[in-house]
Amino acid sequence: MATADVTVMGAGIFGLSVAYACARRGAKVQVIDPNGVAAGSSGGVVGALAPHVPENWNEKKAFQFESLILAEQFWAEVESISESNVGYSRSGRLQPLADDRAVTLARDRAITAAKLWKGKAIWEVVPAGQGDWIPPSPTGLLVRDTLSALIHPRRATRALADAVIALGGSVDTTGTASGQVVWATGWKGVAELGGGGVKGQAAVLEFNASGKPQLFADALHIIPHRDGTVAIGSTSEREFDDPTSTDEQLDDVLTRAIAAFPVLKNAPVIERWAGVRPRSRSRSPILGRHPTRDGEFVANGGFKIGFGMAPKAGEVMADLLLNDRDNIPVGFHP
Repeated sequence: MATADVTVMGAGIFGLSVAYACARRGAKVQVIDPNGVAAGSSGGVVGALAPHVPENWNEKKAFQFESLILAEQFWAEVESISESNVGYSRSGRLQPLADDRAVTLARDRAITAAKLWKGKAIWEVVPAGQGDWIPPSPTGLLVRDTLSALIHPRRATRALADAVIALGGSVDTTGTASGQVVWATGWKGVAELGGGGVKGQAAVLEFNASGKPQLFADALHIIPHRDGTVAIGSTSEREFDDPTSTDEQLDDVLTRAIAAFPVLKNAPVIERWAGVRPRSRSRSPILGRHPTRDGEFVANGGFKIGFGMAPKAGEVMADLLLNDRDNIPVGFHP
């Protein structure tokens, strides 16, 4: 393409969200990734867009809340422009409550959510009731929230790339950087800034629970995708030898998932996946001017919340790149 206004190095969820936001504003955009679209953790299988708990409110939680609210319109527009299905659904989430202390804490959070979530979503304690898709709860009570959503990560990232191209941009494995340069190079890029990578292993089961809420228990996300599969994840491994191999740790995840959600007992495993997620030292995204590349920028460190943060992250980075307006939370600055 002709000289770009913005070059994004990296075709994962953060890089493509920045490119998309800039392209929608009329900028000439190119994305360069030698490994192709969704080659890293953005090509995963889980896709839980789950909020932080509504307490101890801070700029990170506020940013995530705004992004999750933006997500429905954001992904609908991406689907329309790319003519692709991203598997997005704001179907909510159910979490069992283990004991009286957990119930009290959940009810306190419900009060806080009523104030902080501004009536745009609900966090509440409800009776577990009956049904195949109800997680067993020792107290007979569940947390139900309507802010949580789900998405198919691999499809969504590729649709975002198609949307960038449809808007006149390019997404290639080679190229020469020009214009404003943004580094969104995943866990290896974060490692250069003092962070690192956390490996996650996940699985996909053949089980149709389309339209049901996601489930969360025993630190596991159970995601009923709209394509008739259920994703289960994931491990969190700070030390690893092979970034993409699966092993007995994933077997343990599957065993725990079936113990927590017996309805999945006989569902066949159709895919095992592993990848490394970029984790900054603060666990927050890294957005803004690059600390070691003079005149360049960085958008990285989505870790476990990258897809939930992406709609808002793309917008604030476009503000900075195209208008020199910094609306990024100070805690996200490199």
